Amino acid sequence: MRPVVLCFSGLDPSGGAGLQADIEAIGQSGAHAAIACTAVTIQSSQQVFGFEACAAALVKSQATAVLDDLPVKAIKSGMLGTTDNIAMLTHLFAEQKISKDTPFVLDPVLVANSGGSLGDEKTLVSAFRQLLPYATLITPNTHELRALSGEQDLHSGAKKLCAQGAHAVLVKTSHDFDSGDIEQYLYIEGEMVHKSILPRLEGEFHGSGCSLASFIAGRLAMEDDLIDTVKSADNWITQTLRAADDPHPDDAQAQLIPNRFVRF
Repeated sequence: MRPVVLCFSGLDPSGGAGLQADIEAIGQSGAHAAIACTAVTIQSSQQVFGFEACAAALVKSQATAVLDDLPVKAIKSGMLGTTDNIAMLTHLFAEQKISKDTPFVLDPVLVANSGGSLGDEKTLVSAFRQLLPYATLITPNTHELRALSGEQDLHSGAKKLCAQGAHAVLVKTSHDFDSGDIEQYLYIEGEMVHKSILPRLEGEFHGSGCSLASFIAGRLAMEDDLIDTVKSADNWITQTLRAADDPHPDDAQAQLIPNRFVRF
Protein backbone atom coordinates (compact mmCIF):
# COMPACT_ATOMS: atom_id res chain seq x y z
CA MET A 1 0.00 0.00 0.00
CA ARG A 2 1.10 3.56 -0.62
CA PRO A 3 2.39 5.15 2.59
CA VAL A 4 -0.35 6.99 4.47
CA VAL A 5 -0.26 10.61 5.60
CA LEU A 6 -2.78 11.47 8.30
CA CYS A 7 -3.85 15.10 7.92
CA PHE A 8 -5.56 17.26 10.50
CA SER A 9 -7.26 19.98 8.47
CA GLY A 10 -10.46 21.90 7.84
CA LEU A 11 -12.98 21.69 5.03
CA ASP A 12 -12.84 24.50 2.46
CA PRO A 13 -16.03 24.36 0.37
CA SER A 14 -14.24 25.96 -2.60
CA GLY A 15 -11.75 23.10 -2.74
CA GLY A 16 -8.80 25.46 -3.06
CA ALA A 17 -7.30 24.93 0.38
CA GLY A 18 -7.77 22.75 3.44
CA LEU A 19 -8.42 19.04 3.30
CA GLN A 20 -9.03 18.91 -0.46
CA ALA A 21 -5.66 20.55 -1.07
CA ASP A 22 -4.10 18.00 1.28
CA ILE A 23 -5.69 15.05 -0.51
CA GLU A 24 -4.68 16.25 -3.97
CA ALA A 25 -1.13 17.26 -3.03
CA ILE A 26 -0.41 14.08 -1.11
CA GLY A 27 -1.81 12.02 -3.96
CA GLN A 28 0.55 13.80 -6.34
CA SER A 29 3.48 13.07 -4.03
CA GLY A 30 2.80 9.34 -4.39
CA ALA A 31 1.30 8.79 -0.94
CA HIS A 32 -2.26 8.28 0.32
CA ALA A 33 -4.09 10.95 2.34
CA ALA A 34 -6.29 10.14 5.33
CA ILE A 35 -8.12 13.05 6.99
CA ALA A 36 -9.21 13.97 10.49
CA CYS A 37 -11.50 16.94 9.83
CA THR A 38 -10.89 19.72 12.37
CA ALA A 39 -13.40 22.33 11.20
CA VAL A 40 -16.00 23.20 8.62
CA THR A 41 -15.36 26.62 7.17
CA ILE A 42 -17.66 29.00 5.34
CA GLN A 43 -15.51 30.37 2.57
CA SER A 44 -15.24 30.93 -1.13
CA SER A 45 -12.04 30.88 -3.13
CA GLN A 46 -11.76 34.57 -2.30
CA GLN A 47 -12.91 35.10 1.28
CA VAL A 48 -13.44 33.43 4.66
CA PHE A 49 -16.84 34.20 6.20
CA GLY A 50 -16.63 31.99 9.29
CA PHE A 51 -16.05 28.49 10.59
CA GLU A 52 -17.22 25.97 13.13
CA ALA A 53 -14.52 23.86 14.73
CA CYS A 54 -15.04 20.17 15.36
CA ALA A 55 -14.89 19.10 19.00
CA ALA A 56 -11.50 17.76 20.04
CA ALA A 57 -13.02 14.43 21.06
CA LEU A 58 -14.50 14.02 17.58
CA VAL A 59 -11.21 14.87 15.86
CA LYS A 60 -9.36 12.45 18.15
CA SER A 61 -11.85 9.68 17.36
CA GLN A 62 -11.35 10.24 13.63
CA ALA A 63 -7.58 10.14 14.02
CA THR A 64 -7.61 7.07 16.25
CA ALA A 65 -9.77 5.16 13.76
CA VAL A 66 -7.16 5.83 11.07
CA LEU A 67 -4.15 5.10 13.31
CA ASP A 68 -5.67 1.78 14.36
CA ASP A 69 -6.40 0.79 10.77
CA LEU A 70 -3.82 2.13 8.35
CA PRO A 71 0.01 2.19 8.25
CA VAL A 72 0.46 5.92 8.92
CA LYS A 73 3.94 7.01 7.86
CA ALA A 74 3.63 10.79 8.33
CA ILE A 75 1.41 13.42 9.98
CA LYS A 76 0.47 16.81 8.59
CA SER A 77 -1.55 19.44 10.41
CA GLY A 78 -3.05 22.55 8.89
CA MET A 79 -6.02 24.42 10.33
CA LEU A 80 -6.62 23.16 13.86
CA GLY A 81 -8.89 26.05 14.78
CA THR A 82 -8.96 25.77 18.58
CA THR A 83 -6.54 25.33 21.44
CA ASP A 84 -8.43 22.15 22.39
CA ASN A 85 -7.62 20.63 19.01
CA ILE A 86 -3.98 21.65 19.29
CA ALA A 87 -3.80 20.16 22.80
CA MET A 88 -5.45 16.96 21.54
CA LEU A 89 -2.81 16.53 18.81
CA THR A 90 -0.06 17.31 21.33
CA HIS A 91 -1.42 14.57 23.61
CA LEU A 92 -1.48 12.05 20.75
CA PHE A 93 2.26 12.58 20.41
CA ALA A 94 2.96 12.80 24.14
CA GLU A 95 1.02 9.60 24.83
CA GLN A 96 2.80 7.91 21.90
CA LYS A 97 -0.46 7.23 20.07
CA ILE A 98 1.66 8.65 17.25
CA SER A 99 5.26 7.44 17.31
CA LYS A 100 7.88 10.11 17.94
CA ASP A 101 9.70 8.73 14.88
CA THR A 102 6.79 9.56 12.58
CA PRO A 103 7.59 12.62 10.42
CA PHE A 104 5.29 15.52 11.31
CA VAL A 105 4.82 18.57 9.09
CA LEU A 106 3.25 21.42 11.06
CA ASP A 107 1.62 24.15 8.98
CA PRO A 108 0.62 26.58 11.77
CA VAL A 109 -2.43 28.13 10.10
CA LEU A 110 -3.51 31.36 11.80
CA VAL A 111 -5.07 33.41 8.99
CA ALA A 112 -6.32 32.47 5.52
CA ASN A 113 -4.69 33.99 2.43
CA SER A 114 -7.80 36.14 2.06
CA GLY A 115 -7.19 37.57 5.52
CA GLY A 116 -10.09 35.81 7.22
CA SER A 117 -9.65 34.70 10.81
CA LEU A 118 -9.32 30.97 11.46
CA GLY A 119 -9.23 31.25 15.25
CA ASP A 120 -8.06 33.57 18.02
CA GLU A 121 -4.44 34.23 17.08
CA LYS A 122 -3.00 34.96 20.52
CA THR A 123 -4.29 31.76 22.09
CA LEU A 124 -3.44 29.66 19.02
CA VAL A 125 0.16 30.92 19.04
CA SER A 126 0.61 29.91 22.67
CA ALA A 127 -0.87 26.47 22.03
CA PHE A 128 1.15 25.86 18.86
CA ARG A 129 4.37 26.24 20.82
CA GLN A 130 3.45 23.02 22.67
CA LEU A 131 3.55 21.15 19.36
CA LEU A 132 6.99 22.39 18.29
CA PRO A 133 9.00 19.61 19.96
CA TYR A 134 7.15 17.03 17.86
CA ALA A 135 7.55 18.84 14.52
CA THR A 136 9.93 17.43 11.94
CA LEU A 137 9.26 20.54 9.86
CA ILE A 138 7.24 23.68 10.47
CA THR A 139 6.14 25.67 7.40
CA PRO A 140 4.91 29.09 8.58
CA ASN A 141 4.37 32.06 6.32
CA THR A 142 6.17 35.21 7.43
CA HIS A 143 3.25 36.43 9.55
CA GLU A 144 3.00 33.09 11.34
CA LEU A 145 6.77 32.87 11.82
CA ARG A 146 6.89 36.27 13.48
CA ALA A 147 3.84 35.54 15.62
CA LEU A 148 5.20 32.21 16.84
CA SER A 149 8.78 33.33 17.42
CA GLY A 150 8.25 36.92 18.57
CA GLU A 151 11.07 37.92 16.21
CA GLN A 152 10.80 40.35 13.31
CA ASP A 153 13.90 39.05 11.54
CA LEU A 154 12.96 35.87 9.69
CA HIS A 155 16.31 34.16 10.22
CA SER A 156 16.29 34.89 13.94
CA GLY A 157 12.72 33.64 14.07
CA ALA A 158 13.61 30.35 12.39
CA LYS A 159 16.51 29.77 14.77
CA LYS A 160 14.27 30.51 17.74
CA LEU A 161 11.64 27.99 16.64
CA CYS A 162 14.38 25.38 16.33
CA ALA A 163 15.60 26.30 19.82
CA GLN A 164 12.03 25.82 21.07
CA GLY A 165 11.99 22.26 19.77
CA ALA A 166 11.19 22.17 16.05
CA HIS A 167 13.65 19.99 14.13
CA ALA A 168 13.44 22.13 10.99
CA VAL A 169 11.81 25.33 9.73
CA LEU A 170 11.04 26.31 6.15
CA VAL A 171 11.10 30.11 5.87
CA LYS A 172 8.97 31.45 3.00
CA THR A 173 9.37 35.12 2.06
CA SER A 174 6.49 35.37 -0.43
CA HIS A 175 4.34 37.50 1.90
CA ASP A 176 7.06 40.08 2.55
CA PHE A 177 7.61 41.54 -0.91
CA ASP A 178 5.45 42.44 -3.90
CA SER A 179 8.14 41.95 -6.54
CA GLY A 180 11.35 40.08 -7.17
CA ASP A 181 12.08 36.41 -6.75
CA ILE A 182 10.82 34.51 -3.73
CA GLU A 183 13.54 33.22 -1.43
CA GLN A 184 13.03 30.24 0.86
CA TYR A 185 15.40 29.08 3.57
CA LEU A 186 15.48 25.67 5.19
CA TYR A 187 16.83 25.59 8.72
CA ILE A 188 17.63 22.27 10.38
CA GLU A 189 18.48 22.33 14.09
CA GLY A 190 19.10 26.07 13.90
CA GLU A 191 21.43 26.05 10.88
CA MET A 192 20.50 27.16 7.38
CA VAL A 193 21.16 24.16 5.13
CA HIS A 194 19.37 25.10 1.90
CA LYS A 195 18.24 28.21 0.06
CA SER A 196 15.71 28.18 -2.78
CA ILE A 197 15.01 30.99 -5.24
CA LEU A 198 11.59 30.68 -6.84
CA PRO A 199 10.07 32.90 -9.54
CA ARG A 200 7.40 35.28 -8.31
CA LEU A 201 4.31 34.60 -10.38
CA GLU A 202 1.58 37.13 -11.03
CA GLY A 203 -1.49 36.91 -8.83
CA GLU A 204 -2.48 35.60 -5.42
CA PHE A 205 -3.12 31.92 -4.83
CA HIS A 206 -5.68 30.15 -2.65
CA GLY A 207 -4.24 27.05 -0.99
CA SER A 208 -0.59 27.25 -2.02
CA GLY A 209 0.69 26.90 1.56
CA CYS A 210 -1.53 23.87 2.28
CA SER A 211 -0.40 22.25 -0.94
CA LEU A 212 3.32 22.76 -0.33
CA ALA A 213 3.23 21.42 3.23
CA SER A 214 1.15 18.40 2.23
CA PHE A 215 3.38 17.48 -0.70
CA ILE A 216 6.37 17.61 1.66
CA ALA A 217 4.56 15.36 4.13
CA GLY A 218 3.85 12.89 1.34
CA ARG A 219 7.47 12.71 0.28
CA LEU A 220 8.61 12.30 3.90
CA ALA A 221 6.17 9.41 4.19
CA MET A 222 7.99 7.95 1.18
CA GLU A 223 11.17 8.25 3.30
CA ASP A 224 12.80 10.92 1.13
CA ASP A 225 15.56 13.08 2.58
CA LEU A 226 14.25 16.40 3.94
CA ILE A 227 16.44 18.63 1.78
CA ASP A 228 15.64 16.64 -1.36
CA THR A 229 11.96 16.74 -0.41
CA VAL A 230 11.95 20.54 -0.15
CA LYS A 231 13.68 20.82 -3.53
CA SER A 232 11.13 18.58 -5.25
CA ALA A 233 8.25 20.34 -3.47
CA ASP A 234 9.49 23.73 -4.66
CA ASN A 235 9.53 22.50 -8.26
CA TRP A 236 6.09 20.91 -7.94
CA ILE A 237 4.38 23.91 -6.32
CA THR A 238 5.85 26.27 -8.92
CA GLN A 239 4.31 24.22 -11.71
CA THR A 240 0.92 24.01 -9.96
CA LEU A 241 0.86 27.79 -9.61
CA ARG A 242 1.92 28.38 -13.22
CA ALA A 243 -1.07 26.27 -14.29
CA ALA A 244 -3.48 27.69 -11.67
CA ASP A 245 -7.17 28.01 -12.45
CA ASP A 246 -8.60 31.54 -12.57
CA PRO A 247 -12.24 31.49 -11.40
CA HIS A 248 -12.66 35.24 -11.97
CA PRO A 249 -10.73 36.17 -15.13
CA ASP A 250 -12.21 39.68 -15.19
CA ASP A 251 -10.92 40.47 -11.69
CA ALA A 252 -7.17 41.02 -11.58
CA GLN A 253 -7.23 40.91 -7.76
CA ALA A 254 -8.97 37.53 -7.51
CA GLN A 255 -7.14 34.56 -6.00
CA LEU A 256 -6.23 31.69 -8.28
CA ILE A 257 -6.59 28.01 -7.40
CA PRO A 258 -3.45 25.85 -7.83
CA ASN A 259 -3.80 23.12 -10.43
CA ARG A 260 -2.43 20.23 -8.41
CA PHE A 261 -2.98 17.78 -11.27
CA VAL A 262 -0.76 19.60 -13.75
CA ARG A 263 1.59 17.40 -15.77
CA PHE A 264 5.13 18.65 -16.38
